[in-house]
Amino acid sequence: MRIPALGIALAILASLPLEARSQDTASVLDQVHANLDWVDPSFPELGRIQNVEDWQRRRDSIRKNIEVVMGSLPDRSRLGPVDFTILEETPLADGLIRRKIQYVTEKGGALGKEDRVDAFLFVHSNNAEIRRPAVLCLHQTIGIGKGEPSGLGGSKNLHYALELAQRGYVTLAPDYPSFGEHEYDFRAHSQWASGSMKAIWDNMRAIDLLQALPQVDGTRIGCIGHSLGGHNTIFTSFFDERISVAVTSCGFTRFHKYYGGNLRGWTSDRYMPRIATSYANNPNLVPFDFPELIAGIAPRAFFTSSPIRDDNFDVSGVRETIDQAARVYRMHSAEGQIQAIYPESAHDFPPEAREQAYRFIDRILNLQNSLRN
Repeated sequence: MRIPALGIALAILASLPLEARSQDTASVLDQVHANLDWVDPSFPELGRIQNVEDWQRRRDSIRKNIEVVMGSLPDRSRLGPVDFTILEETPLADGLIRRKIQYVTEKGGALGKEDRVDAFLFVHSNNAEIRRPAVLCLHQTIGIGKGEPSGLGGSKNLHYALELAQRGYVTLAPDYPSFGEHEYDFRAHSQWASGSMKAIWDNMRAIDLLQALPQVDGTRIGCIGHSLGGHNTIFTSFFDERISVAVTSCGFTRFHKYYGGNLRGWTSDRYMPRIATSYANNPNLVPFDFPELIAGIAPRAFFTSSPIRDDNFDVSGVRETIDQAARVYRMHSAEGQIQAIYPESAHDFPPEAREQAYRFIDRILNLQNSLRN
């Protein structure tokens, strides 16, 4: 049985040098899930992390804690191919084709009601024999959902599904549940404890779909998103190790730095209602945090664009997160696989930041070599 948060704090206090014990308990609680030194911060007697094997034990504990809040990821071992239909097809410039598709993410049975997701898929008519790397593109909180990254509205700075397709990738931009054309009543689908886990499931089915396409090299998959799409990218990449590179814009900060520790914004049915019902919106009590999530992606590649004037996600909490996660990347001898930039902007994904992000994806997914083969 896990000891309560106060017990964790006291155990960590007891492990600190005497001169450090003047911190109050709340201050120590602030650091429980930002501190990646311990195999399990709930059980300091298990010792400090010394190697990758120790880290894997910590990562297993992090996953369990995430599923306590989000609900468990259902068993995927018996899933068949993703059923999908092409609803419309639009030729674009330079041999690019935008297809509107609909695919089944839940067939009913053990998972409850059937659910279908609408998405835009970008493929290439020229050099059709080339198997290209693919990027799953996740939208922000916006009514048109998938339409924004697909270039059909919203901010031009967030048209990354279209831009990456123009760069040479196959891209897929789906609707998050309850956005765009994905009408969704979370309470009618009671098998999901959170919208966050439902979205992870949908995104993993999207990757199943991408891997089955003849135009895609299924070993080279990336994921990118802004804001809601940014932390949706992080959550999905933690659970789905097929994602080789994760890119987030304005997607996170430490829970203690999110609006001064007021977590109400995370607690709607679309996100994680248990943060309110089980943890009283208190970041001291939530059993995971973003340093653990991003470290849990290692050694796979991670890039963040986190503007210094982002009112949603305090940049100081981003810097703390990256500092801690980078230590785990070093443990994996993967220092070059994590990169953070801090643009002089507000909650946005400006052109210079996008270009740096795209070059990072190009390097990890080896875009240019793939287009020459």
